[in-house]
Amino acid sequence: MCLWLPLLIVLGLILLYRWYRQSLILENLTDKYVFITGCDTGFGNLLAKLLDKRGMKVLAACMTPQGVEKLKEETSSRLHTVIMDVSESESVKSTAKWAAEIVGDAGLWGLVNNAGIATGFAPNLWQTKEGFIKMLNVNFLGMVDVTLNLAPLIIKAKGRIVNVSSAAGRIAMVGGGYCPSKYATQAFSDSLRRELRAFGVKVCILEPGAYRTSIVEKDRHMKNMQQLWNDLPENIKELFGEQYYQQYVKGLMLLLDMSSPKIHQVPDCMEHALTAVHPWTRYEPGWDFKFYYLPLSYLPTAISDYIICRSSPTPAQKLE
Repeated sequence: MCLWLPLLIVLGLILLYRWYRQSLILENLTDKYVFITGCDTGFGNLLAKLLDKRGMKVLAACMTPQGVEKLKEETSSRLHTVIMDVSESESVKSTAKWAAEIVGDAGLWGLVNNAGIATGFAPNLWQTKEGFIKMLNVNFLGMVDVTLNLAPLIIKAKGRIVNVSSAAGRIAMVGGGYCPSKYATQAFSDSLRRELRAFGVKVCILEPGAYRTSIVEKDRHMKNMQQLWNDLPENIKELFGEQYYQQYVKGLMLLLDMSSPKIHQVPDCMEHALTAVHPWTRYEPGWDFKFYYLPLSYLPTAISDYIICRSSPTPAQKLE
């Protein structure tokens, strides 16, 4: 007991110091501009409203006119909106010019690359090249394009970049382009963080687990799975079999059902990354990430493969 007591005291002091350090919030937040992508719904929408209530100057990019109108109705006149498609370079360039005119010499304090899509949660052999391209264009290349166009404004303000990755950027649980797009987000964010450090810019990565936003809407995933299965060549269908398809759908629906309804946890992390004096490099909201995906990603490959594969359905033409 005498040996452990000093260690516990030291550990307690370290945790107390870390808590205090992370609780320090910047001053003059109302002078700062933040640009957020993907504000129609979900995390981006919640963050835009959260920062607007804080008095910050929000530039919210939506995909649709409906998203713009709804956000305007729920926020103050401080918030600026724009329609932008992150997968279209001309749209990104014109939006960057629009943002530069608004922020002026103040520069851009924060960029939150939140826009993303999630489709094609199915085996890789059921996919098409076009499906991968679409996913990467939005989730990764669009994020890169937005960052490159807005980087000079962020450097001017010595600001923050917050890139939304996923638990799927640590461990690939499904086929298709979603996981590769999130792995790429991790790599880009790591190299960007090291490059921009000399300019006083901080890059943070969000790695949320599964949350109950429109991205995990069951009907949409069901229709997408059905379409992928129907479009498969007969030889691929025979390899997997109808039973495999049915079991895969059942497993995916179960996974989506386990998503957390506490979606405020993600914009709360985004807010901390933008407003804290000492933001974390990585934010990992969600108990599923902390206690399943993260530990799983650190296990030896043979063990993580066994854990993931033991619940996978069996193909009709499995080789013995």
